Amino acid sequence: MKTTLSPRRLLAGTLALVFPAAIAVTVAAAPASPAAPAPYSWRNAEIGGGGFVPGIVFNQTEPGLVYARTDIGGAYRWNPATGRWIPLLDSVGWTDWGHNGVVSLATDPVDPNRVYVAAGMYTNSWDPGTGAILRSADRGATWQAAALPFKLGGNMPGRGMGERLAIDPNRDSVLYLGAPSGKGLWRSTDSGVTWAEVAGFPNPGNYAPDPGDTTGYSSDNEGVTWVTFDPSTGTRGSTTQTIYVGVADKQDTVYRSTDGGTTWARLAGQPTGFLAHKGVLDPAGGYLYLATSDTGGPYDGAKGDVWKYSTKTGAWTRISPIPSGSSDDYFGYSGLTIDRQHPNTLMVATQVSWWPDVIFFRSTDGGATWTRIWDFSSYPDRSLRYTQDISAVPWLNFGVQAAPPVPSPKLGWMTESVEIDPFDSNHLLYGTGATIYGASDLTKWDSGGKITIKPVVAGLEETAVLDLISPPSGAPLLSGLGDIGGFRHDSLDAVPAGMYTQPVFTTTTSLDYAELSPATIVRVGTLDRSARPDDNRIAFSTDGGKNWFQGAEPGGNAAGGTVAAAADGSRFVWSPDGTGVSYSAGFGSSWTASSGIPAGAVVEADRVDPKKFYGFAAGRFYVSTDGGATFTATAATGLPSGSAHFKAMPGVSGDVWLAGGSGATYGLWHSTDSGASFTRLAAVTEADNIGFGKAAPGRTYPALYTIAKIGGVRGIFRSDDAGGSWTRINDDQHQYGNIGAALTGDPRVYGRVYVGTNGRGVIVGESGGDQPPPETTTTSPGTSTPPATTTTPAPSSSCTAVYTVTNQWQGGFQAGVKVGNTGTAAVTGWTVTWSFADGQRVTQAWNAQVTQTGSAVSAVDAGWNRTIAPGGSAEFGFTGTSGAANGKPAAISLNGKACTTS
Repeated sequence: MKTTLSPRRLLAGTLALVFPAAIAVTVAAAPASPAAPAPYSWRNAEIGGGGFVPGIVFNQTEPGLVYARTDIGGAYRWNPATGRWIPLLDSVGWTDWGHNGVVSLATDPVDPNRVYVAAGMYTNSWDPGTGAILRSADRGATWQAAALPFKLGGNMPGRGMGERLAIDPNRDSVLYLGAPSGKGLWRSTDSGVTWAEVAGFPNPGNYAPDPGDTTGYSSDNEGVTWVTFDPSTGTRGSTTQTIYVGVADKQDTVYRSTDGGTTWARLAGQPTGFLAHKGVLDPAGGYLYLATSDTGGPYDGAKGDVWKYSTKTGAWTRISPIPSGSSDDYFGYSGLTIDRQHPNTLMVATQVSWWPDVIFFRSTDGGATWTRIWDFSSYPDRSLRYTQDISAVPWLNFGVQAAPPVPSPKLGWMTESVEIDPFDSNHLLYGTGATIYGASDLTKWDSGGKITIKPVVAGLEETAVLDLISPPSGAPLLSGLGDIGGFRHDSLDAVPAGMYTQPVFTTTTSLDYAELSPATIVRVGTLDRSARPDDNRIAFSTDGGKNWFQGAEPGGNAAGGTVAAAADGSRFVWSPDGTGVSYSAGFGSSWTASSGIPAGAVVEADRVDPKKFYGFAAGRFYVSTDGGATFTATAATGLPSGSAHFKAMPGVSGDVWLAGGSGATYGLWHSTDSGASFTRLAAVTEADNIGFGKAAPGRTYPALYTIAKIGGVRGIFRSDDAGGSWTRINDDQHQYGNIGAALTGDPRVYGRVYVGTNGRGVIVGESGGDQPPPETTTTSPGTSTPPATTTTPAPSSSCTAVYTVTNQWQGGFQAGVKVGNTGTAAVTGWTVTWSFADGQRVTQAWNAQVTQTGSAVSAVDAGWNRTIAPGGSAEFGFTGTSGAANGKPAAISLNGKACTTS
């Protein structure tokens, strides 16, 4: 699996760029600015990974502090107290969405509270913004940005090489950044606030995967790819003198400075012909290790070597497990790591061995000899040095049965980051194209035992969401995802048991259910026909998505696009990418071309009339009243000329909402006559999607949700009065970058909304108790009487608490607290209190503001958990000093009420 996602409105290549259209429109009167953000809690619908993790970075001085970077989904920090990853860049907004592409990350070895991110998603025109260095002094809770005069490519070729960003381990105010696109090597001497190019650095790189690529994606110079300091050549507070830098140049790959970055020279005697993906230094033994491949990856790599350079003698030694040019050579190398407790122990991964699986090699003698994690015993059988347990994320088998020698699940692919914990020789983490795996018994390998490999990905969500549906019965949510197909989510808080099968899609582009028969569901998408020639790209379910069967395809290599199910499930309309619209009576056994509607139109179904379908393309709205056989363009004008999302309202035939556009024709439109005419909502100056959910108590018209700009503010909004007024329901800490491709409310739970992101998975928003008053009068949809005041329910006083000591060392400890709200109402403005044993003191905390007076400790909301919803929880961790045994508190209280503890 690979994650090659495009920018806003080019997501996974399924949507088109939009352009302004100067057309007169009917405009509804504009209400006042939107209300202030409502109390909402936000979390992910659990999937567990789903995308490429090109970098895992351990802090070298604090145990348990580790970060992960993703190519399109931001950065994360591991929370040992909860065993979950904490997302760090959810504050990235609509205009700077590219900052969710993380090309490199550095954690400060001198001050572990400091962390830096090199952010930017594309170096070509797909991302209009420039790159930035984000810096945090509180482990990623808050950030400041320094703009760069060039772009960075967190989702560009070569993104697994690195790390490009590095901190001087002796003088941590000095940082270096290797830039792409021929921009050279950059340096900051003020902790990342300002940056300047290193004038004396001689080589900006020259390698591009495909110099002829006119899009700029594969033709960009991958540039300066990694920076490694030799800490033994400096003292605390002074500049480290020896620095090694890797360059995307197959002849001049490694450069060195021995005077603190003033002058640079090509490292003498270095190997040529390959690119160095990694440069890992063992300062104790005096060796620099290189893992090289013939391409920059991450999807390809057919040859390469592993090299060892003596920093004392200048001698180079090829230590490849399988040297390039041998009969078994069909991959390069990446994923290089050494055991900091035993520096002669190192590991390296293949770059890239798609068949039959990735290979990890391990040496305990500095690369003189190697063992493999698997080998052929008697083909196709393999002998294994591992067992693999995916019970926490069962979909990682991708719905595929093992066909020896190819296993299911695979150990991985695109394994650019393989890291041994610097404080624990048994602890291994590595990233793949779909997840993070880990082992806690790594040294068993050396004695002939089998290590256990499990997903270590809880909390890290990196899927691109293309469609979401929430039927009125059955599972609360079904998702259409890029790269991993999608899921029936029986529980929002549990990883699904498996992805859609029969058939398995690579990407699901569209889903729909029959409003009057919601167990009938259809999905369409893409798949690799060369690998699965008997599978088609449309599937049906009659039991709410539990089981599926495939239908036939219309002619013309139909794939992807949008699909609509008649209200009663009796027929379907499909508009595949690149081919014309077709309809089928029954479950797709045969298809007939629809007339009167252009190819590529977006299609939807009326939610009441089984014979009525709608379409939209290039500013025109289309209606069919004969089950999709013929469509007619309506007289409606003033609609956006580019892409848009529209939906028909359940329970009211002909009630349609449309969002989309750009420039002057960019907003939200409403029709009550099946699209014959539309009224534009003047208050909504920009809108990208529209969704419906359960009506507010006392009201009859469903709640509306939109991703839009209202009153000059970008955000996620809800209207309880058919668009008469809007309330922003997210805040600046919960923006999620590029959102808008998928949005729906929940028809069974008022206030619940599902938001699709491009890289942060499915986000679930829950109302925190802002219940509106009953309607006093109702007019036509789009207007209502102003709401009256209402009383917020009293906070819950029922809670549970878990206190966990996660790590201990001489004079110090690390612990965490998780408080769950088991009451019936949300808790806002919370304070959690507990006591320590004598002699224990808090020194650092995260996810909450923690204070201590004597042995009493209090944690209050600091923006991470503004509201603890019913069934939700607040989690925070801390480190401290201890002169006594680390004991657990006798009691924990939430807002003064004692919690049940464990």
